[in-house]
Formats: sequence, structure tokens, C-alpha cells
Amino acid sequence: MNVQATEPERLYTSREVARMAQVSLRQLQWWDERKVVTPRHEGHRRLYTPGQVLEVMVIAQLRRKGFSLQKIRKVLRVLHREMGRRLGELLDSKSEWHLLTEGRSIYLVDDQARVIDLLKNARQPMFLICLSEQARRLELVARKPPQAERRQKRLRVAV
Repeated sequence: MNVQATEPERLYTSREVARMAQVSLRQLQWWDERKVVTPRHEGHRRLYTPGQVLEVMVIAQLRRKGFSLQKIRKVLRVLHREMGRRLGELLDSKSEWHLLTEGRSIYLVDDQARVIDLLKNARQPMFLICLSEQARRLELVARKPPQAERRQKRLRVAV
């Protein structure tokens, strides 16, 4: 029997997520309390999966553009429905995934020509988020060891 050990999924602390999404720790707590994004709890710590970190990054961008929590929940439902199956594809893909919305309609597109077409023919200003860019930012952070590991490594070197 050949059993391969799989690497455990990297989890991110609230502090790491807050830094990546450029939000406060209190904002993350508030979103958790309102069940917008519900991370795993270990003691007093909140730990986020890569998918949840992407969600927080999208939410933060939408909030900065003035989207209401109700509209953000709608966007999240679309992301869960569409990207739930394709999150791995998004992270591994060479194609560029974009989320476009004017607040009412939500489009998830991986074709540049379609993005341009939607922007040209929009009756209202559209807001565009490049999900692939967010995923790349997340991968860069994931390559760094967690802060606690970096601190321990520095201590070992100093001793």
C-alpha cells in the first residue's frame, strides 16, 4: 500500500490576513462575528484558510469602494458557487480570473476579451478585481514561513 503524505493546508493568522488585506484586526473580528468570513478558532486565535484569505481580500476591496455588507454577501455567494469548485484552478491557473460588478450584476470571467466587452457595454461604472493577482499575492506570503517559525529560526542562529 502506497500512502502519500499530503502537506497540511497553510493557515494564516489574523495578523497576517490583516496585513495582506490592509484591514484592521478589529475589522476581521467584526466580519467573523457577523459570519461574513468565519475562520477556524484555536483558543483566542483565528486561523484562515487560503480561500478565506482571498475572500477577505475581495471583501476589503469592495468595502473600500463603498459596497454594502448586503452586496458583499451576494458577491461571496457567487464566489462560493463558482469558485468553490475552481479555487485550486484559480491558484494554479495561467489564466487571469476577474470579478466584475456594478453592485447588482456579478461576473466571474477568465477571458480578457470578455472583460473588455463587459466594461465597454456597461450602463453603469463597473468595479474590477483581478482574483488571480490576489491569489499570486497570497502565494508570495505562503512561501514565507509563518512569523513564529522565522522567529525561532533567528533564535537558533543567534544562540
